[in-house]
Amino acid sequence: MNLIRQLTEKPWVPAQARIDDRHRGGTFRLPAKTVALRTFLAVVTVLFTLLVLSYGTRMEFEDWRPTPPLRLLWLNTGLLVLSSLAMQWAEVSARRGEIDGVRNGLLAGGACAVAFLGGQILAWRQLNMLAVFDVANPAIAFFFLITALHGLHLLGGLVAWGRTTAKAWRGSDVAQVRLSVELCTVYWHFLLLVWLVLFGLLFSGNDNLGVLLALCGLR
Repeated sequence: MNLIRQLTEKPWVPAQARIDDRHRGGTFRLPAKTVALRTFLAVVTVLFTLLVLSYGTRMEFEDWRPTPPLRLLWLNTGLLVLSSLAMQWAEVSARRGEIDGVRNGLLAGGACAVAFLGGQILAWRQLNMLAVFDVANPAIAFFFLITALHGLHLLGGLVAWGRTTAKAWRGSDVAQVRLSVELCTVYWHFLLLVWLVLFGLLFSGNDNLGVLLALCGLR
């Protein structure tokens, strides 16, 4: 009987059971919030990609007059870079369990983001006061559309940032806000990358954009 038991025994079953017990509870599953954010970023990427392609196609028409460069946008870009760096500081602090670093990083990141949005509004006013301003110019219309669409996405991110910051300042444990901080940081980095592409698109000139479209096989 012992010989039969040994022959029919499956030694891999207990080992597999131990592995299943160790990873029970969806260890390898991504949090629902992470999946939702990645899906949203994929949709936003498609949206801005279509916008860039439309911008490049519209430049081919004779009524296109490039938007004059605004120096204020360079300052705004620097503010968004600082905001992204501050959010990265908050994420690193969350991984280290440093709640003070999380709070300071969140506050600095949010303040720079709000300053960026304020700078964008000032850029609108500066463009509106220029003699070359003409809402019938498709370049001007695209400028308002691009900056407004990006600003709305950043404004939405500030809602999530506000909730995360409130949790951090209510005395919540770092572990309770770590995921929220990481997701906010990813979103901030994404919006910075999108803005850098849009910023280069707005002021790179027709020739540079034409080369890019040609490389992509779109011209």
